[in-house]
Amino acid sequence: MNVSAQAMGRQRWLRLIPVVFVTYSLAYLDRSNFSIAAAGGMADELGLTSATSGLIGASFFLGYFLLQVPGVRYADRHSVRTLIFYSVLAWGVLATAQGLLSSATALIVVRFLLGAVEAAVLPALVVLLARWFTKAERGRANAFLILGNPVTILWLSAASGYLIEATSWRGMFIIEGVPAVIWAFVFRSQVRDRPRDAPWLNAAERDAVESSIEAEQENLPAAASGSPVVDALRTPKVLLLAAQYLLWSVGVYGFVFWLPSIVKAGSSAGIGATGLLSAIPYGFAVLAMVVNSRRSDRRGTRRPFVWPWLLLGALAFYGSYLIGKDAFWLSFPLLVVAAIGLYAPYGPFFAMISELLPRRTAGVAVAIVNAAGGLGGFAGTYLVGWLDEATGSSAASFLMLALTMAGGALLLLPLRKS
Repeated sequence: MNVSAQAMGRQRWLRLIPVVFVTYSLAYLDRSNFSIAAAGGMADELGLTSATSGLIGASFFLGYFLLQVPGVRYADRHSVRTLIFYSVLAWGVLATAQGLLSSATALIVVRFLLGAVEAAVLPALVVLLARWFTKAERGRANAFLILGNPVTILWLSAASGYLIEATSWRGMFIIEGVPAVIWAFVFRSQVRDRPRDAPWLNAAERDAVESSIEAEQENLPAAASGSPVVDALRTPKVLLLAAQYLLWSVGVYGFVFWLPSIVKAGSSAGIGATGLLSAIPYGFAVLAMVVNSRRSDRRGTRRPFVWPWLLLGALAFYGSYLIGKDAFWLSFPLLVVAAIGLYAPYGPFFAMISELLPRRTAGVAVAIVNAAGGLGGFAGTYLVGWLDEATGSSAASFLMLALTMAGGALLLLPLRKS
């Protein structure tokens, strides 16, 4: 059926993209505000060392790793909508509970559970978008989803610092956890699993979208066995992308978790100004994500819009390592460049996974890759804290982040689409 891209896409973009954007934004809010709390008095009040803070932050990723594949298998077999409704509800409660705790052990347990209930959200939303958007649209759709990451940190870094000044780190956790509980019901009312289930989509648009996506699937290799998990694990491209995303995520989460502390120590600013300074790199990252995903969709290719950005991020981290801790205002522009390199490739990257594999296997593949990213998140969050404490500066951390980002870029070079 020949329907113009504008006619086929308008309602889906207006209805779905804002909802999935806000959903992932809230997930990232409740995942990342721990770093602001640590820099804003929690570490001092609870007597947490850098290594202990890193361990608490990293415990999130253990739960995040364990439930990736089971969560997305439920989404594939049953309902993305139902899975995300209960996930959002649970993480809102757990995120709020962080403001009521007073021991490192309790925080580790709650952060682990928070990671477990958030585990399937990103791969399930990628699966959802693959059901609703064609290949020519998918890079932009995934980019708008993952924009929830840097956009959230952009305002989170600024607002949370001043929220801590107005209340406390406990008040910040409680106030920022409540919106997720409310949003769970908004998500359930607005989202449907497939175009055919949406009462607001007219028949012509629905048929055009579903027939286009089915036609794309016919060009992909058939599933080889009775188990999508086995098929995905036996696919070399999936294992390569998992290893690549693990290294990439070391850089992302090492940067996200520790940036406020690096800025606070380097600039000697208060927590409010620290939040504003920490927001600047994410503003540039948002622009880079939008432009890069749009160019990738127009060209119809993915890999050239991923690895060069990661290599740029690696060079920026290495430059920060060379400058050292005593010239913060020289290294800060390099942190902006690092943020651009970390975030610009996200849309094309997740579009690439779903385009390399048949639909039956693609959801599990996204979960496996994202689970590997969870391990990278654990390593990045913990190792930066451990290295900073062991060496007394952030230089070794920047070198470690540079090496992992370079490794992530180089691993993509042999990847070819069938």
